[in-house]
Amino acid sequence: MQQITKIVITGGPCAGKTTGMSWIQNAFTKWGYRVLFVPETATELISGGVTPWDCGSNLDYQKCQMRLQLEKERVFESAAKTMPAEKILIVCDRGAMDNRAYMNDEEFAAVLEALGEEEVQLRDGYDAVFHLVTAAKGAEEFYTTANNEARTETPEEAAALDDKLIAAWTGHPHLRVIDNSVDFDGKLRRLIAEIRSFLGEPEPLEIERKYLIEYPDIDQLESLPNCRKVDIIQTYLLAEEGVELRVRQRGENGSYIYYKTMKRHITDTTRTEIEERLTQKEYLQLLMEADPTKRPIRKTRYCLTHDNQYFEIDVYPFWKDKAIMEIELTDENAEIRFPEDVRVIREVTSDPEYHNAALAELK
Repeated sequence: MQQITKIVITGGPCAGKTTGMSWIQNAFTKWGYRVLFVPETATELISGGVTPWDCGSNLDYQKCQMRLQLEKERVFESAAKTMPAEKILIVCDRGAMDNRAYMNDEEFAAVLEALGEEEVQLRDGYDAVFHLVTAAKGAEEFYTTANNEARTETPEEAAALDDKLIAAWTGHPHLRVIDNSVDFDGKLRRLIAEIRSFLGEPEPLEIERKYLIEYPDIDQLESLPNCRKVDIIQTYLLAEEGVELRVRQRGENGSYIYYKTMKRHITDTTRTEIEERLTQKEYLQLLMEADPTKRPIRKTRYCLTHDNQYFEIDVYPFWKDKAIMEIELTDENAEIRFPEDVRVIREVTSDPEYHNAALAELK
């Protein structure tokens, strides 16, 4: 079976994307991938004379940019399907949701309507998103506009734009933020490690920490620009001993993406995980294989970016005093910097009572 994976490399101005693309090419070609790159659309348009300030309005420009972005991706995906390679990695130099950082809510809604698109489908249509933090946040001495003629932002503007870009992608199930806490080569090594981990090279490991927290202030969460609400229905399927098999409906406002996930536990914090995207028809068919000893789990997930880490807060309808917060890591010993307003009761990573599969059991 041919495996085609489409990821986004995004980030604020002067974050290292161009050099990162070269590292990705070298690393993943060596590991047996055919690597395809979708060029950054904004740079193509601006370099060719099509700019937001020359079009009739910013909305007119954004419609053009989004239309070209999506058509380029469709062309690359179509071409990939004709190639003999077994593993193909399509790398988008920015994705569709990057455009949202340059629009207000009304403009973004107008673009979606004009193109007949839905936000959840645009955001979650990519398999994973990797955000490189601008040098203007934590590596200010290296910030420059000299290496990209389409870049005009001051360091302060670059930092603000970086925040908007992270907010635009918040809500995606596989968003990783890579900061400037190490030197530049170390930053790119982390990028490669994050992509490799997501792809399951050499094996599909998931490292997750889970915490029981006090019931959060929902109004406050929903008011944060770096937090997005996602509705989830998770159904467990019949599976062999030692295997957890589930399907998930994930989205908001009537727009959903569907997944099938298989997990095997290795340690308390580490497990192998294989996830695949489903069509709605495939999802509905698999519901017929639901485990009759478990009920579907309904929950509201708040995806929250904080201090360059990505947290998921799950609120369940049967709890009014507590919730679960999770974070995925590439190193189980990594430092976790909790959001200030979250009150952690205790870690429950290794407590089976708080696993979703246990919460789904019919009592």
